[in-house]
Amino acid sequence: METDGVHLTPQQARAALADTRRISASAAELAATPWPTWFFVALTLYVAALPLTYGGIAADSDWLLPRPAWVGVMLTITAVYVALLSVASRVWRNRTGVALRFDVLPKRATLPVVAGLPVLVVGAAVAFRLTGWPGWLIASSLISAGVSVGFHLAFVRLHRKSA
Repeated sequence: METDGVHLTPQQARAALADTRRISASAAELAATPWPTWFFVALTLYVAALPLTYGGIAADSDWLLPRPAWVGVMLTITAVYVALLSVASRVWRNRTGVALRFDVLPKRATLPVVAGLPVLVVGAAVAFRLTGWPGWLIASSLISAGVSVGFHLAFVRLHRKSA
């Protein structure tokens, strides 16, 4: 094997390949590390607030707050979440050398959540508008928070397996 004009022995080539595999495995392990706890808490609060906020926006008449206030709440919590995601990503990348990852868990677990959570949140708001019963929003909020906690625990479990 030749690298930049230098001939490697078979043993050196195997050692270089082993180092490459070790580095790759280390990066994958870091990527599977749970997100920072403060960001997990912020994400959980955000997804728990979404159904209630959408419900307030979708309500037939003012519910707890006027509709413009609900829109303001939605814009504010979304801006705060995006800012916290940016901070978490930058801090995590600086500390670990890898980016926060959304794709570490198996697709069979993530795809139903990516498709189902928006349906759950919007569906609860629609059901609330049609029935006026806030239980839809509360149930959706609790399920959303449960999904966030479940994914965090799955990341923790995945990290423990790889460690």
